[in-house]
Amino acid sequence: MSLPKITATQLFIDGKFVDSVSGKKLDTFNPATCEKIASVSEAQPEDIDLAVKAARKAFDSGPWRCFSGSQRAKLLLKLCDIIQKNAPELAQLESLDNGMPLSFSTMCSYGSADIFRYYSGFADKIHGQQIPIEGPYLCYTRHEAVGVVAAIIPWNAPLMMLAMKVAPALAMGCTVVLKPAELTPLTALKFGDFMNEAGFPPGVLNIVPGFGATAGKHLVQHPLVDKVAFTGSTTVGFDIMRNSHVSNLKRITLELGGKSPNIILDDADLDLAIAQSQLAVFFNQGQCCVAGSRTFVQEGIYDEFVKRSAEAAKKRKLGCPLAADTEQGPQINEIQFKKILGYIEKGQKEGARLVCGGKRSGDKGYFIEPTVFADVTDDMTIAKEEIFGPVMSIMKFKTVDEVIERGNRSDYGLGAGIVTKDIGKAIKIANALKAGFVYVNCYLVSGFGTPFGGYKNSGVGREMGEYGLRSFTEVKTVIVKVADDALP
Repeated sequence: MSLPKITATQLFIDGKFVDSVSGKKLDTFNPATCEKIASVSEAQPEDIDLAVKAARKAFDSGPWRCFSGSQRAKLLLKLCDIIQKNAPELAQLESLDNGMPLSFSTMCSYGSADIFRYYSGFADKIHGQQIPIEGPYLCYTRHEAVGVVAAIIPWNAPLMMLAMKVAPALAMGCTVVLKPAELTPLTALKFGDFMNEAGFPPGVLNIVPGFGATAGKHLVQHPLVDKVAFTGSTTVGFDIMRNSHVSNLKRITLELGGKSPNIILDDADLDLAIAQSQLAVFFNQGQCCVAGSRTFVQEGIYDEFVKRSAEAAKKRKLGCPLAADTEQGPQINEIQFKKILGYIEKGQKEGARLVCGGKRSGDKGYFIEPTVFADVTDDMTIAKEEIFGPVMSIMKFKTVDEVIERGNRSDYGLGAGIVTKDIGKAIKIANALKAGFVYVNCYLVSGFGTPFGGYKNSGVGREMGEYGLRSFTEVKTVIVKVADDALP
């Protein structure tokens, strides 16, 4: 398979590809081989200033502010077609830069196009309502774009994260400064060409790869930014909540970490439970915020579940992300690789039973064997902290009430899973769990209309669906006094 050609390596500001003011560059690497892929312009605060000013101008006085909803919809549909046309190349580029299996990156490429198509349908249907009030008054509401959006996306699924933030923002009429993760900037930069090809005015979307401590911090604190949409670690999310409101009160949405409980009842179809739990933990090398990494198994099937989980994990196909049959690629970089191995070592030291895996796979790249721990207790580090790697922690429970309490015993509340044949128990557990997303007899199933986000320290607000438009919207109430006899 020929590798995709790297063409977009500069910042994209005000409709043009430009070098950073400082001339600084950052290198991006293939995590499967540790080889350098490309050098990309690295945004510094002065570049962020230029990008934000371009977005501000486009929103306040550029042609974009005069576009009707139907005009925005047509442009979004053009953009969708361009993404779809380039989806195979985008998928290869994403797998090369990120390490995700090609099967997943292909789904993300076409899925990102579909997200833009989905939100194009809302662009001309965003409206307020007339509200009857007493007296000779006409009262109505308007839904208006919030303004300039700082969108900061992570490295684990860059294309999907880009679409989930940029598509609703543009549909609403906002302008965007997008900071992709420094580890995975390549697919995001392609959108500069796509925006120009689709015919968007300059400044509507600006793309500025850089590091969080410099580019990201300056962006979220910028006085000309009206809203921050961030996906990433809970630690950084807390920092944004505390420190982004330096000179203006920004609207904030945060999609953060998780430590999701995946609950297997003893009446479950065991074949389904094994398949569901493997997907819940090992999907995308475990680099998934909603991963069901706390696997609670009822005592009646516990031993059999542990045995079969280890057998299934050993059969998973690790290898080159660009190979069609690869199920698991490498971790994103050496830092994450060592961090995950450190968690595995700590799990063993704290008394968890290592059933399979736990080591590096191969001698090149950041591959880790699918790892299964049994006899994990709630107080162990691997049961409390987000590992973000291919590590399953299996925990035994007796009763439904017990597992509900233990499932909620976390600072996180992003996702949860349940496998059972008893729909009554499933609904009881789903209703009781403090989680933004609950899967019953499935996992990682979603749709463009399904809101996504978390309880507690897993985030603020929701993305996707009609709910996802709300955070890009200001609601204005207008009350007009009219002649006494003008209204019935």
